[in-house]
Parts: sequence; C-alpha cells; structure tokens
Amino acid sequence: MGRQATVTAARGPVVDLATEGPLPAIHDAIVLDPAGAAITAEVQAHLGRGRFRALALEPTQGLARGTVAALTGAPLTAPVGESVLGRLLDVLGRTGDGLAPLPADTPRRPIHHAAPPLAGQRSEVSIFSTGIKALDLLAPLAQGSKAAMFGGAGVGKTVLVTELIRAMVSGYDGISVFAGVGERSREGHERLHDMADAGVLGQTVLVYGQMNEPPGARWRVPLTALTVAEYFRDEKGQNVLLLMDNVFRFVQAGAEVSGLLGRMPSRVGYQPTLASEVADLQERIASAGRAAVTAIEAVYVPADDFTDPAVAALAAHMDSTVVLSRQLAAEGIYPAIDPIATTSVLLDPGVVGADHAAVAARVRELIEHFNELRDVIALLGVEELGREERLLVGRARRLQRFLTQPFFVAAAYTGMEGRSVPVADTVAGCKAILNGDCDDWDEGSLYMIGPLAEGKAREDARRGKAA
Repeated sequence: MGRQATVTAARGPVVDLATEGPLPAIHDAIVLDPAGAAITAEVQAHLGRGRFRALALEPTQGLARGTVAALTGAPLTAPVGESVLGRLLDVLGRTGDGLAPLPADTPRRPIHHAAPPLAGQRSEVSIFSTGIKALDLLAPLAQGSKAAMFGGAGVGKTVLVTELIRAMVSGYDGISVFAGVGERSREGHERLHDMADAGVLGQTVLVYGQMNEPPGARWRVPLTALTVAEYFRDEKGQNVLLLMDNVFRFVQAGAEVSGLLGRMPSRVGYQPTLASEVADLQERIASAGRAAVTAIEAVYVPADDFTDPAVAALAAHMDSTVVLSRQLAAEGIYPAIDPIATTSVLLDPGVVGADHAAVAARVRELIEHFNELRDVIALLGVEELGREERLLVGRARRLQRFLTQPFFVAAAYTGMEGRSVPVADTVAGCKAILNGDCDDWDEGSLYMIGPLAEGKAREDARRGKAA
C-alpha cells in the first residue's frame, strides 16, 4: 500500500487529515477508509506542517477520527472512450444505468486539464442550424461556440435545451455529452429514456451530479463531462456537443464548498473564487485541432435578477446569450425568447450573411418600438395610435407569433406535432412580415406554425370558412 494519512476531524463533507512527509498536491484524490467505505475525496487546502483539508465527493456518515486514508498521488480521473457511449455516469465515472459495469481496460483521464492554448484553437466559423426559428434568427450557434439559455424558474430553459438535444443530435455528425448538474433524479431518468426512444443514446454520454449528492459531486460533475468531451475531440477528432443543465447549480455548489472550507464570502454570498472557477470550466470549451466542443448551457437566473454575480460571470464567456422572458411566457409566446435581450457575436454579416443580419436587426428594431408603445396602448388603446403606428404594432405582433413554434419534445403536452424550420425559411418569413405581405392576415394564422407557407394555408382556410 502507498502513502497514508489519518483523519483528525470531519465536518460534513469537509475532512481534515494529517500525514508524515510531504503533503499531497492540491486536487489530488484520496480514498478515506480504503478497506471499508472507500469514500473518494479531493485535497483542497494545506493547513500547515503535515496537515491538509479535503472535500469528500460522497456521503461521510459514520466517518470517525483516526480513520486511515490512502493518498493516490494523482487527481480524480474519469472514464473515456467508446465504452462510455450510451452510458449514464456519476462524477467518479461509475455507471448508474443498471447495466454491466464498464470494461476494466476503459481508459481514464484526469478531470483537471488546462484549456487548449489560443494558438492551437481554430478560428473558422461553421454555423449550426437548429430548426428553432427565434434561435436561428437572433442567436445563431456555431461549432466551438458557447451558448447559454438564461431564465428564471418555469420559463422553459430545460424544454428548450431538450429540444436542442433532439434537433442537433438527430442531424449532428458527432458525439453528445450531457451534464446534469444538480438535476432531479426524475429528470435524469426521463432524459435517458427519451434519448433511447429517439435512437440517439448510442452517440450520447450522460453524466449526472444530482441534487441529493454532496456539493463536491455537483461542483466537479461538469469537469467529468468536459473530460469525456475533450477525449473525443482530441483523441478521436470528433465534434462534440456538450449540453449542461443547469450551470448555475455548478456555481451554487462552489459557493457551498467555499463556505464549508471556511473562506470569506464575496458579493451576495458567492465564493471569492467565482470568476476563476467559471473561467476554468468555460475556457476549456473550444475548437482545437480537427474538431470542436460546442456548448449549450441552461442557466437559472435567481429571482429573475440578471445582475446576479453568477449570471454576469457566466454571461461574460458566452458567444450567444438567449434570454427567456417571463412576460412572454405569460402571454403564451413559446419559446419565450426575448428578441431584445438575446444577443450573439455570430450575428454578423460576415458570418451569417448580409440579408440575415439585416432582417434580424429590423426584427429587433420593430419589436423594441412595439415595447415602447405598450404603455400607451395599455392606457389609451391601440385606436389612439396613428395609422402608421398601428401598422407597425400589427407587424410586431405578427412577428412575435411567427417566432413561436411547437416543439417535438413538448408534443405530449401541447397536442401539436413539432416543427423544424430551415434558416432560409425563417429569414424569408420574417422579411415578408416586415415588408407588409401579411398585414391583412389574422394574427392566429401565424401562431405556433413552422414556415410562413403553413401560415398562408391556415389563413386561406380561415377565409374559406368565413366566406
């Protein structure tokens, strides 16, 4: 047996230990009670001569002073390679799907890894088409980019991310890695079955750190998922789609860990290391060599406060920020994507083309103008507006309804079959509405449809009935 340490104190998941000789390195893994419970922990701080502090990634009930711990001399590792495809893993790489354990010869990689150097990252941009009109128009996604869905509780983040999984995995030539951070076990089971039913589980890896697990497990699970993604990018040269739900839980777990380790809290009670923790995770998501890791992340916004430090820290690393609006959700506009607050650095004429960029700018301008007039309309009614203003308000409302669409993953609840719309059709439809081609259409004809042609058929049918 290698070097050992002895437990001197245990406070929940935080364990103090003493050892002879040199201290283990920060982030080294240790195994508490290797002959019995075999609880894995990670070294977090050096306390003085021969003493150090570790964070357990598993429950520590029953751990006593004097318990022996084995020093591994290496960081935590995650299983990678072909054998993890189609499997559900925890933070330590153990399977949780009830199937046979991973083969003994499954390769493993350390979960702590430096981001690829800037000189080694690819600069060319390859745009994805998601089939979701509001996203493709206002916040296009590209290989190697990072996109985040920001929203409070109950505005549709998970549904939107799940629809993106369905849309992009089915038509995506690569591997998908899903990181469930602080998820409910029910959601994990549902996603596992949904992917199996869709026939895409064989190209997907699910990594979960659930709500009922210690904060250390929730804090490290995105790194385990990212390690799996990096292996396929670097060793296999395959593009990887990394989906995380919910990254706010990663920050929240880090705040819990920081408090347990006795660090002074920073703004709004968050950990003082918030910015560096987020950066260490997000900067590893990049294009390198022949392939790219592309991230789509759901971010919970506490109390709908977009000035929250965690939300601001995450937004700083994103190429596309999709903001979900509670007001739009209340009006029945789904997906409840706010066209004004949603932004993307990729919405550039040099990337998406001059026509797409110009239409997106006109859509934003018109809906912003409509928002300015909302108070007047609420107080005096739309009849008090001039003819030109009434025309613009009508177009803005039709645009809002055109940018709704039924989702495949919500078909069981809505009773409507999902729609996927090519980017060209989305841009052409918005352009037609902006140019006044639909001014005499009923607004309902544009609600929850796919391309504009479907709205035209619905409008013709309505007129036929009226006649």
